Amino acid sequence: MRYPVPRLGEGEIHQAEIEIERSRFIAWLCHAPDIAAFEALLARAHSRHPDASHHCSAFVAGPPGEQTAIGFSDDGEPGGTAGRPMFQVLDGSGLGQIGCVVTRYFGGTKLGTGGLVRAYSQAVQTALASLPRRDFTERRTRRLKVDFAGEAEARAWLTSHDIPVEAADYDGDGVTLDVGWPSDAPLDLTALESRLKGRIALLD
Repeated sequence: MRYPVPRLGEGEIHQAEIEIERSRFIAWLCHAPDIAAFEALLARAHSRHPDASHHCSAFVAGPPGEQTAIGFSDDGEPGGTAGRPMFQVLDGSGLGQIGCVVTRYFGGTKLGTGGLVRAYSQAVQTALASLPRRDFTERRTRRLKVDFAGEAEARAWLTSHDIPVEAADYDGDGVTLDVGWPSDAPLDLTALESRLKGRIALLD
């Protein structure tokens, strides 16, 4: 499966801010390949803005449409006015592995439930509009055994097909390469076997 994710490094955040009726809404986005990455973002928001009124949040720590590693929180706002609308924006974006926190400083004017839904949704949409993205490919580790003479040829072929070598284990018979094969692509080594004249074996 291939899908877009935030093009952000570990610990890197993307921010945008809007103001509605003197209330500030600061949206934070991060790459969240797991729930821990989202939790780190939330902790960072609390640490940087300890006096804020609310830190509402939502995340999808998996592919688009993920049903398990997801979550959202209103953090004291009226039920259903912040976290769920934020999640719905993330879910509708087609992005995976994304975490979001919207920090609010109350400006003195109540927005009402409809106004809050619109404000939190708009904050996330504003941040998403300028978010850098990259494509992510889900991969399964497969193990290939080649002799020493065929290692360079095998690596060159794998590189040309955008298949990363994750690890290499050398022994007296040659080298075992752990490769990240795209999970949505059939395992076809015919061309590589031809180039290596059959001097390759699939171990797993």
